[in-house]
Amino acid sequence: MKTEFPSKGEIVRSWIILDASEAPLGRVASKAAKILMGKHKPTYTPFLDTGDHVIVINAEKAVLTGKKESQKVYQSHSGYPGGLKEVSAERRRATRPIKMVEDAIHGMLPKTKLGKQMYRKLKVYAGDKHPHSAQQPKAEKVRG
Repeated sequence: MKTEFPSKGEIVRSWIILDASEAPLGRVASKAAKILMGKHKPTYTPFLDTGDHVIVINAEKAVLTGKKESQKVYQSHSGYPGGLKEVSAERRRATRPIKMVEDAIHGMLPKTKLGKQMYRKLKVYAGDKHPHSAQQPKAEKVRG
């Protein structure tokens, strides 16, 4: 018996909307990563990108549970001595709420070329409006 793998032309990609309002950030990120990787499909293959496109709306309304809003710190380093930058989650939400959601989802994807390919199918918007209505996206709930 042969194992069948989907070829590039056989992969059907749909568009899915996730509403991040009143949902924990980690739940939104894990659901989005699962859809981007294609783990929700029976044709999932670890070495192929079989996932769908994901649109996350209301990114600014995603909830951080516990004391994470004040205690969580996002760090980045420029590569130069003394180049460490730290931003609290509270400040990140005020200045760049889209980046906060993108970072959470990006951290759950594979750290390979395939992961970068999956990440390109992610669209995040701070409000509830998006320009992808022509793709006829289906809405999915994030359990909160």
